Amino acid sequence: MSSNSNPTSVLPIDPDSDDVRSAPLPADPASRAVKLEPFNKSEALSLGVELELQLVNTHDYDLAPYAEDMLRLMAQTPLPGSVVPEMTSSMIEISTDICHSAQDVITQLSPIREALISNADKLNIAVVGGGTHAFQQWHERRIYDKPRFRELSELYGYLSKQFTIFGQHVHIGCPDADSALLMLHRMSRYIPHFIALSASSPYVQGQDTQFDSARLNSVFAFPLSGRAPFTLSWKEFEAYFERMTRTGVVRSMKDFYWDIRPKPEFGTIEIRVFDTPLTVERAAALAGYVQSLAAWFLQEQPFTPSEDDYLVYTYNRFQACRFGLDAVYVDPASGQHMPLRDHILMTMTQLEWHSEALNATQALGELRTSVEANRNDARWLREKQGKERLLAEVVRQASLRFRGAA
Repeated sequence: MSSNSNPTSVLPIDPDSDDVRSAPLPADPASRAVKLEPFNKSEALSLGVELELQLVNTHDYDLAPYAEDMLRLMAQTPLPGSVVPEMTSSMIEISTDICHSAQDVITQLSPIREALISNADKLNIAVVGGGTHAFQQWHERRIYDKPRFRELSELYGYLSKQFTIFGQHVHIGCPDADSALLMLHRMSRYIPHFIALSASSPYVQGQDTQFDSARLNSVFAFPLSGRAPFTLSWKEFEAYFERMTRTGVVRSMKDFYWDIRPKPEFGTIEIRVFDTPLTVERAAALAGYVQSLAAWFLQEQPFTPSEDDYLVYTYNRFQACRFGLDAVYVDPASGQHMPLRDHILMTMTQLEWHSEALNATQALGELRTSVEANRNDARWLREKQGKERLLAEVVRQASLRFRGAA
């Protein structure tokens, strides 16, 4: 619906502003409607990466509420991208500017990492990757003092503190809005790949969950998580969004915790299922894999997604969370069951030409080597725990790994 056809049916203000989000919900459903912002133009296959990171003390390596101090110090150093707070005060989020290759990603993340390490040393704390902290207790967390975080805490209660989890988000540029939805639903078939390759959250509150990625179990608790509705038309998606805002359940795209969601303000889709890896190098490699897949989709149009792809979506996602690279993958098109590891390797072979054109051969090579060796970050953490026994020592060694020293 255009704003010209019924000016009173669409809010002409930013739905993410603190004033709007804190305002009482209008009683009349028609007056709640928010028009989805236009899908901005972006360069196809451009990349952006966000990483949520742990701040831990160097005494017992539990989480430490130093986000505000870290942000103050980081603001004094000119860097690409941004550094911002997250839900609780023991975590921060770093992000790149627009990148064009996996090499660009690591070129931007490396100086950010060095600044993080330097400033953490000044505060006598450490920065750690991984999708969960191994033994933190959620009830000890503090919500970061920001209006949106306070609102979410009031709405979701203890789930907000349990959301002290750490993910990597990858944005991929799309040529137009309809192409973005087509890209989103094609990419959904590869969600199990992303989960297994990034899995780094086997421990929660001191226990081995037997999941390679337990982080996503916390995400699934939120009512607007899961997958985007199946539509390949931006006009239909706009209508869906407006209907949802009329219900009063959502006011902006930020209210959807989907595995992949469109980001019209950036002209991208955002893939949100990755655990934060233990190293920025693996984060960059994962971005290179996404970019290679996207190039394959755009240049070869290998298949047309359908609603029936989602018949096995939740099962495939669970398998990847639970078993990582040892998972079973059910092909949505054929119904064939195969080892997820084999499907990843087969896909990487299909992508070789595209990865070479994107200067991502090294990135995919590193991922392929880890798949062939059946190793991901969850395996590394479990091996360290098996040797050291103490989870605090595992976190300490993970902090060294983030620094590039282990």
